[in-house]
Amino acid sequence: MIIVELLLLFLQLYSWVLLARALVSWIPNLDPYHPAVQVLYQLTEPVLEPIRRLVPPLGGMVDVSIIIAFFALIVLRQLLVAAL
Repeated sequence: MIIVELLLLFLQLYSWVLLARALVSWIPNLDPYHPAVQVLYQLTEPVLEPIRRLVPPLGGMVDVSIIIAFFALIVLRQLLVAAL
């Protein structure tokens, strides 16, 4: 039980990290070398990069990897909640 609850907490925190990464990508003049931005990239790229390899950008420009990652997190959370 405690392991499932910890996993649920981790997935919730990672969802917030993904949301922050998505919001950062919409700020046009944000310095990509800012330490906070670098931390977001380091935390999210190990998940987003494999998704990008499987699903190319739509129309050559729209990266949907964050949307797919959010969907996967939702599915994982639902599976874990069902296990409780």
